[in-house]
This record gives sequence, structure tokens and C-alpha cells, in this order.
Amino acid sequence: MAYKSTCLQTALSVGSIISIHYFDYMSDFSFPGESHDFWELLCVDKGEIDALAGEERHTLKRGSIIFHQPNEFHNVITNGRSAPSLVVIAFECHSPYMDAFRRQILTVQETESALLAQIIIEARQAFTGRLDNPYQEELIRKTDTPSFGAEQLIRNYLEELLIHLYRRYFVNPLPVLAQNPKYPRLGRPNETYNRIIRYMEEHINEQLTIEMICKNTLISRSRLQKLFQEQHDCGVMEFFIRMKIDTAKELIRSNQLNFTQISDSLGYTSIHYFSRQFKKITHMTPSEYASSIRLLSENHPM
Repeated sequence: MAYKSTCLQTALSVGSIISIHYFDYMSDFSFPGESHDFWELLCVDKGEIDALAGEERHTLKRGSIIFHQPNEFHNVITNGRSAPSLVVIAFECHSPYMDAFRRQILTVQETESALLAQIIIEARQAFTGRLDNPYQEELIRKTDTPSFGAEQLIRNYLEELLIHLYRRYFVNPLPVLAQNPKYPRLGRPNETYNRIIRYMEEHINEQLTIEMICKNTLISRSRLQKLFQEQHDCGVMEFFIRMKIDTAKELIRSNQLNFTQISDSLGYTSIHYFSRQFKKITHMTPSEYASSIRLLSENHPM
């Protein structure tokens, strides 16, 4: 047989990555704004912000994603109440299909949330430095044991993200639902998993046990543990603790409660136990975390 090769066509090609950030902002953070000659996408993971795009101001909530076109002045404005978490990726792409994204505010679904999460994961494997520093202007490659193929996967995931959004919004428009990229559901939607996540979110201020989760979400203990090992490579209680600490970080950034009040609101028996768990997960005490985030917020470039 005479086989013939097929040269695969490329619709959207990302030429280079300028920056990849995952920000945890204080509720009173202010950014002076900027413009540059490349694309930038911003997705709200938690909380709420106002985004300035040119002369237009938009309120973005969890799951919203906005695209800033090259040379467009843009800014992030917090509302003083919500302490947002944001994914921001700046990149070069000269495909004519990018014109469709100009001045667009879209909503990510499960697939796009997972792709954004994978970009952040691979960026941490490929580059050194802090992804939560809003004034970091260059990605520095890791020289000690970088993850094989991480940079290529970043490009692939970003191109796949753009293609998915283009198909859904500009080829076959469909109704969309906001999702939380903090806890992406990889693969096909799993209603059991989603039900468990909702239950834990609704009871984040309690001291849950595996038995309580199993009873109230109608799942066996063995299946519950297997599910979270497959999805997150950890046990369900470890995942619940991480959720508590993520909530604590958001409350610290909102600057409305002290550490004792935050500890009480999350169902901890003492401020000391809360502080130990916080440091175990973040490698910082609550006060060190607050100082670190505030320092990043105040570290305006000269």
C-alpha cells in the first residue's frame, strides 16, 4: 500500500508566552494599569473585580474571562469587599482568528477551567520565581530538573483553550455555566464528584468527617477515597483541609476579620491548631501570608 502523509493544519498558534500569573489580591489592591503590544487574558477564579478595557469598565465574577487586545489600556480594580483570585496570561498570537476575541467577555466551562489549571501547574514546573507577583516581568526557566516538556504543554494547553472558546462562542454558540477553575473536573462531568464538592463548600465552617461526607452525599468510603485519589492525588480529608485554608487565605485578604475570627468561622477548635494547619499547607503562618500578599501589592515598580 502507498501511504500518504497529511500535513496537519494549524488554526491558532501561540508564538510566545510573556507572563503567567495566579494572583491572590487583597480586597483593597490597586493597579496603575498598562498597555502592551501582545494579548492578555484574565480569568476570575474567586471573588469579583472591575476590569477597565480602554474606556469601558466591566464587572467580572467567578468564571468570567476577558481578553485584552494588543495596545489596549487595561486595569484591575478591586471593590474593597471581595478578595479576588485571578489567572492572568500574556501571550503573542498573530492568527486572524484572534480578532473574534477583541473586547470579549466570556465564561469558562469545565474543559476551559481544567486547561487553565494545567497551564498554572506546568508553569510552576517550568519556571522559577513567584507566579503571584504582579510585577514580575520575565519568566525565568528552571535550571535544576525542569519538568520534561512543560513549556510545550503550556503552549498546547493555551492553544486548546483558545480553540475551545472560539468553537463555543463564535462557531456553535451555546448557553454557558460558570465554573470554578480552582478545583477543575478533568474529563467527563461527574455528578457525584460535583455533589461532594458542593457539600464541602456548603459545610466549610464545620468539622466534617469521612463518615459524614459519605452519609450526606450517598457514596461509599472506598469509592470516595478512590475518587479523590484519581482527581487530586490526595485523600478527601486532605482536600477538605486545603479548601478550608484557601477560604482562610481569601478571608485574610478581605481584611475584615482577625485571625481568631477566621479560625472560629471555619470551625477550628483553637487559633493555634488553625495556625499549624495553615503553615503546613502554605509554609507560612497566617500573619506571614498577610504580610507577603500586602508586600506584593505594595511593590510598585519604579
